[in-house]
Amino acid sequence: MNILLWIILGGLAGWIASIVMKTNERQGLLADIVLGIVGALIGGFVVSMLGGQGVTGFNLYSLVVAIVGAVGVIWIAKSVRRT
Repeated sequence: MNILLWIILGGLAGWIASIVMKTNERQGLLADIVLGIVGALIGGFVVSMLGGQGVTGFNLYSLVVAIVGAVGVIWIAKSVRRT
């Protein structure tokens, strides 16, 4: 997948995940993009380990996988910061 599409998909996924986890006010656009890309990588890895397909391109399925991965990354980060 093209790097520009990764940035767009990551930005969308990170933004949606930050809204879901209520961290949107504390982070900016760059954090959303990085969070979404990391979430896409982690989400794709987890889904492929469970027997599914990971991020397959710029489509709705990949966006959902990236959002789930980004929500997981935010949840882990919030859990670590609390302790």
